[in-house]
Amino acid sequence: MTAIESFRDLRVLVTGASSGIGRALSLRLAREGARVALVARRREELEALAAEIAAAGGEAVALPADVADRRQVEVCVEKARAALGGIDLLVNNAGYGHHRPFLDWDTEDMEQLLHVNYFGALYFTKALLPDMVARRRGWIVFVSSVAGRIAPPDESAYAASKFALTGLASSLSHEVEPHGVHVLTVFPGVIRTPFFDAEALAAMPPVARRGMVEVDGLVTAILRALERGRRELTHPRWMAAGYWAQTLAPRFLRRQLQRVTRRSREPSGS
Repeated sequence: MTAIESFRDLRVLVTGASSGIGRALSLRLAREGARVALVARRREELEALAAEIAAAGGEAVALPADVADRRQVEVCVEKARAALGGIDLLVNNAGYGHHRPFLDWDTEDMEQLLHVNYFGALYFTKALLPDMVARRRGWIVFVSSVAGRIAPPDESAYAASKFALTGLASSLSHEVEPHGVHVLTVFPGVIRTPFFDAEALAAMPPVARRGMVEVDGLVTAILRALERGRRELTHPRWMAAGYWAQTLAPRFLRRQLQRVTRRSREPSGS
């Protein structure tokens, strides 16, 4: 178990930093004294965030890149090393999703979703892990989802990508912890961010909307988990009860999923 004693001067790379969880986490890390490399596709948003961090006395560098493109990831990592001198903490946060039946889901989009949500994290981890192992010091955060433990209806491709990410993180933790590298897997529930767009909100029953929580609470929980050397974090914590229900009372959990998530509509088959 390797805990972070202080974030000051820690060299951090955050993917998906232009909005949502990644943006909020980057701001908080910078306020804690970390030096942050900001990665996402949207250059203007990244540069605005870097300027906001600098105006508050922090240090950040904007590195626009498509995480689904392995070559762009490799170039991005080299730029991050040049700017910060190396990376101590990698936050694999980039991702997106949709809420639609499998038969109505375009195959190309499902492939792209897997490339962003899973392969993007794999590419960055593969590029940065060797240096961490060589220094016997480093931290990797994988932002999965509760849907990476319990698959809800109408999220088949998204859940598959997050299950893959969860498996990667779990196996990797066993391999690298003896070499001084700590892995934290984060399972957010329904977090109030732009991830839940108009399509998702329109499909979400009132009981699920009432369960939404603010992103700042999640960010605080991630930092505290790193300080305590935790390997897994579910936020909000009460959602972890679903893991037990999945094992001990699967019929009950199935009924609850149908109640609190969008009920699957009849697919078109097209």
